[in-house]
Amino acid sequence: MKLEGKKIAVGLSGGVDSSVAAYLLKEAGYDVFALFMQNWHDITGTLHGECEWEEDLSVAKMVAKKIGIPFKFIDLSDTYRKDVVDYMFSEYSKGRTPNPDVLCNSKIKFDAFLKAAQSMGADYVATGHYCRGAEFVDENGNEVYRILAGVDGNKDQSYFLCQLNQEQLSKAIFPIGDIEKPRVREIARQAGLPSAEKKDSQGICFVGKVDLPVFLQQKLASKQGNVIEIFPEFYENLKGYPGYAIPSSEADEATVEELSKVYHYKESDGKKIGTHIGAQYYTIGQRKGLNIGGHKEPIFIIDIVMETNTIYVGEGHHHPGLSRKALRIDASEVHWIREDLKMTDGETRDYLVRIRYRQPLQKAKLICKGGDLYILFEEHQRGITPGQFAVWYSPDDLEMIGSGVISE
Repeated sequence: MKLEGKKIAVGLSGGVDSSVAAYLLKEAGYDVFALFMQNWHDITGTLHGECEWEEDLSVAKMVAKKIGIPFKFIDLSDTYRKDVVDYMFSEYSKGRTPNPDVLCNSKIKFDAFLKAAQSMGADYVATGHYCRGAEFVDENGNEVYRILAGVDGNKDQSYFLCQLNQEQLSKAIFPIGDIEKPRVREIARQAGLPSAEKKDSQGICFVGKVDLPVFLQQKLASKQGNVIEIFPEFYENLKGYPGYAIPSSEADEATVEELSKVYHYKESDGKKIGTHIGAQYYTIGQRKGLNIGGHKEPIFIIDIVMETNTIYVGEGHHHPGLSRKALRIDASEVHWIREDLKMTDGETRDYLVRIRYRQPLQKAKLICKGGDLYILFEEHQRGITPGQFAVWYSPDDLEMIGSGVISE
């Protein structure tokens, strides 16, 4: 990527990562300006009860002044609400668990923000993500853009960029992807950047840490429902159900469609142990927030049935209902970052897969059948959650190849 003579807009958030990204580009002699985006005004449901963006804005201005680069501001709140927050509400209302940070990157940072930066004269947008960009020219003379995991395994953020496309990657720069976090902090201290000791942001992208039920109650009304416990012996009666009947030793491409099917419980399958305030506020694998005692081990949510507003739970980390061997991604929800590597019907490939941020990469087979994509894991996976993104990487160099929304 030739940057000489090009103008680069750095998405300066006020955090240490984007600050160091801007500093390194400026030190390298590039034409850089800082662009701060405000995406959220409402503090409903936020745990701090204040607009943290105002503090971030103040720090970002000080960082830009220290580095010696122009500072600009843009408000993308309307776009953020429509493309990210409304999407969250819609997904939770269906009993699915979205990842707003993924949409924030594909719809905001590398779409609305990128377009705004280009209108200000920028050729590229740089961010403080811990991932690496690369490119090559294929046999037809076309530029192919790649995104690889960051070198810091503890901070790799490539997962959050899993919905980017080739056009977006052609305009993206990741200056700190080959640096580990402690070194980033050290660079910030040595440069005297005001953000050097600032804590990393947490919670929903640009919203912050939230009390999720309170946040969702802005649009999704609470409604009391039953919490039903499913006991391990129940699964002895599921011998005829394919997802549980097929032994792991017999799990293969031929059985993956059956293995990916989810058994949705009925209230008669277990015992009522409490109530909840609305099934739409919870997620598969969730441990906290039910406030139900009387168990030796923690209880986890293993199923959510929106039609009856019922939550099903199981006791213990090794409850049978928590683990599955396979999942399905609907054809309409499959996204290939590397379009030249798109799978064809009947094809099977080995990839490394993760189904949530920070999860260690898992060995798996991707199987394309009828346009849908099935993922068959080598080991059982806990808490496979509809609405979340499954992301697959090349085993040899950890290039992120594609992603998809988990259907079931």
